[in-house]
Amino acid sequence: MEKKLPPNHEHIDSEMIKLEVNLDNMSGEWLGYVMDLLFHAGANDVYYTPIYMKKNRPAVLLQLLCSKSKLDKMKDILFSETTTLGVRYYPLSVHRLERTFTEVITKWGKVTVKEGIFEGESVQKSPEYEDCRRIAEENGIPLKKVYEEVWKEINKG
Repeated sequence: MEKKLPPNHEHIDSEMIKLEVNLDNMSGEWLGYVMDLLFHAGANDVYYTPIYMKKNRPAVLLQLLCSKSKLDKMKDILFSETTTLGVRYYPLSVHRLERTFTEVITKWGKVTVKEGIFEGESVQKSPEYEDCRRIAEENGIPLKKVYEEVWKEINKG
């Protein structure tokens, strides 16, 4: 592995807001669009869960996490871009690991590896998907082959 990039301390013990809406009358084609809007507006996480609502109608539960400062923007997007008639939200405490970033050199180029630190010890490592994807596309190789090479380099260290 190559140089360590500066640690990212912003993810330790933060107060956040969780918002959620049930969507039973919205086209599935819109969901990805709404997710992108929410991420671009500063959501930390956005996800969907299949649910059933009254009269056994299939629906989707959209949930997102954001900082308190982003609450109004997230509500604006949910009300203007989805079919919801109401948004539930509540405070949520989140403890996220300190993160550092390392660059691994593969035979195809550099890949950033995210490392989670808990109480001073490395407990998680994960190659950055976008780097691996770019290498796979540029070299015409399977994505899993890129991941295998990155893991081989990580395990050398």
